[in-house]
Amino acid sequence: MDERALHRDGAYDVDEVTRAVLTASRLLVAVSARSLAGVEDRVTLPQVRMLVVLSTHGAVKLVELAERLGVSPSTAMRMNDRLVAAGLVDRRVNPENRRENVLRLTPAGLRLVEEVTARRRDEIAAIVERMAPDQRGALVAALTAFAEAGGEPAVSEGRDLHPLGWADPPAGRTAS
Repeated sequence: MDERALHRDGAYDVDEVTRAVLTASRLLVAVSARSLAGVEDRVTLPQVRMLVVLSTHGAVKLVELAERLGVSPSTAMRMNDRLVAAGLVDRRVNPENRRENVLRLTPAGLRLVEEVTARRRDEIAAIVERMAPDQRGALVAALTAFAEAGGEPAVSEGRDLHPLGWADPPAGRTAS
């Protein structure tokens, strides 16, 4: 960012920051897309998203899964049927209500999510390694503030809570 974007108080102009975030998000989307390349012959992006939600929330009912994905229950059911057939999701009768099914990842589904997450993490780490140490510190501070402002929970050490950035949609919004 250049000096012209700075206000007199030393703060950057909102438009300039927005442009920088959009540029960075373009890079992050490309990294995420490349991390999915190794599994695209087995699952679609929406199916990966479903697997991520299941890996994050554990066993869930179909209606709850549809809500978390921001899709209709019939759409979630079709996606789920394909993932069950592929051996990535397990569907069982809910022991608390025998009229409902509970969905959960199989070990193969968990491995797929972990594979995609590891690829993404490795590529991001390689990019960060090319940055100067003082830039890394500034990036941590800026991205932490950005995530907090957007209501995104932090990823804890050694555990990727939302491995592809698909947390529950903020209140009043559905995920796309």
